[in-house]
Formats: sequence, C-alpha cells, structure tokens
Amino acid sequence: MPSRSLVKIALRVTSIGYVFALIVLPLAVIVQASFTNGLVGFLDDIFQPQAWAAVKLTIGAALLTTVINAVFGTMTAVVLVRYEFPGRWLLNSLVDLPFAIPTLVAGLMIVAVYGPTSFIGSGLQPLGLSVIYERPGIVLAMVFVTMPFVVRALQPVLMELEREQEEAAFTLGASAWVTFWRVTVPATLPGLLTGVFLTFVRALGEFGAIVIAAGNIPMKTQVASVYVYGEIESYNPRGATSVSVLMLILSFVALLLLERLVRPPGERLPPWLRRLPFRIEAAAPSRVLPS
Repeated sequence: MPSRSLVKIALRVTSIGYVFALIVLPLAVIVQASFTNGLVGFLDDIFQPQAWAAVKLTIGAALLTTVINAVFGTMTAVVLVRYEFPGRWLLNSLVDLPFAIPTLVAGLMIVAVYGPTSFIGSGLQPLGLSVIYERPGIVLAMVFVTMPFVVRALQPVLMELEREQEEAAFTLGASAWVTFWRVTVPATLPGLLTGVFLTFVRALGEFGAIVIAAGNIPMKTQVASVYVYGEIESYNPRGATSVSVLMLILSFVALLLLERLVRPPGERLPPWLRRLPFRIEAAAPSRVLPS
C-alpha cells in the first residue's frame, strides 16, 4: 500500500477516534444513564415541576438572548467592517473579551455593575427594577457570554461581500434600510445564521455567569445548568442526566438545522428527501427593490 494512502487512513482514524473519545463516548454514557428506568422514567425526571420550570426558563432566556445579540451583534459587525473611527482596533479586541475571561468572572463583573450597592443598581431600585438575582440577570449574563458569536461570524462575510450590488440598489433609488434588508442580509445570511444558532446553543448551557448574577432560586431564577448542578449535589444523578440529555438534544437539533440552512438552496434537504416525487423549492428572491 502506498505511503500516501497509509497517511490518509491514519489521518481519518485519528480524527474519528478523537471525536469519538471526546464527544460520542461521553454522550453515549450520559444518554444510557438517563434512560436507566426507560422512557417513562426519563419523562418523569424532565416533567418534575422544578426541572420543567428550569428548562422553560432556560429556553426562553436563550431565545431572548439570541434576538438581542442578533440585532446588536449585526450592528457591531457592520460598524467594525464598514466604518473607520478612532479606537476601532480597541473595540474589535473587546469583542473577544467574553471568550477570554472565565464565566464566573463575567458574573462578578455583572454584579459589580448592576448589584444593589452599585451606582446603576441603586438607581434602578427606586423604580422597582432589579437585575441581580432576577430574570433580567439571567439574560444579561447570557448576552455577555455569547456576544462575540454573531459579530465574529458576520465579520468575514461582510469583508468579502461585493459592494457593487449595494451600490446598484442605491442607484435604483433604494434607501439604506431597504438595501440592507434586501441586499446585505440575504448575502450574509449564512454567517448571520451561524452566529445566531451558536449564540442560542451556547446560551442554553451557560452556568458560571448565571449562578453568580442570578443565583439558584427554584422556580424563579434556576436555569437548567444550575438545576443539573444542584441535582448532582443532592445525589440525584439520574435527574441531572435526564435534564442534561434534553438540553443536549435541543442543542444538537439546532446545530443539525444550522448545518442544513447554511447549504445552497438545492442541498438543504437530505438526499433521501430530494429523491421523493415532490420537491420543495425555495422561492426565488425578488429583484424589485422598493424605493
């Protein structure tokens, strides 16, 4: 066998073994542990009032976080790519800060800024508003930790985007807002979708910043990851693994959906669906730009 073929086989085996050892094997073990009492036992663990409340709170907060970062992350990416201004290099470096610091430190930063003894927190209290140990603290912690995803996913796409299409839209009389929605967003959609979905799945699993900023109040500020930690401390590993598996399923489904959505329109359906007699075709984008 030629040495080149041996190298290819070795690379494939190493890559598959690496993924299997780090991801597939732990997943298989935790799934097996969550189903020790069968599907009925798994569902009972999930629909325990405290567990189900934590799951619903986590999904809702993650969705709100995704919307916030989709809007402001897109704005930040456009500003960093399209505009020159003093300190742009500093802003570009600060975007990666949530990746660099431990999430527990992020939680401490949020408490320092929005805590009841801080300038902002003490100003909110007379208005009946509070962030720390409340649900806004959960969303704020998730937004901080996941902020870089949309920005970093969009930046390279915006850098490679040809400006001719936008200039043509302006020439045809389209406003800046219409040009952005009808030209820029469709052209950068794969990057935007990547950032949005990664933000959602990362927010689902956030723990450190939330446990500092929002605490662990059952049925109020307890998210799924904190619930799992509490169940492990309470010697209920099956309840912890059941909720963990549910969150893993949600994340995996989101990533599978992302993998299909970022493909070209004709390849988004699996091959076995594309062979069916009927075909679902995406509507062709309109070429007419309203003024």
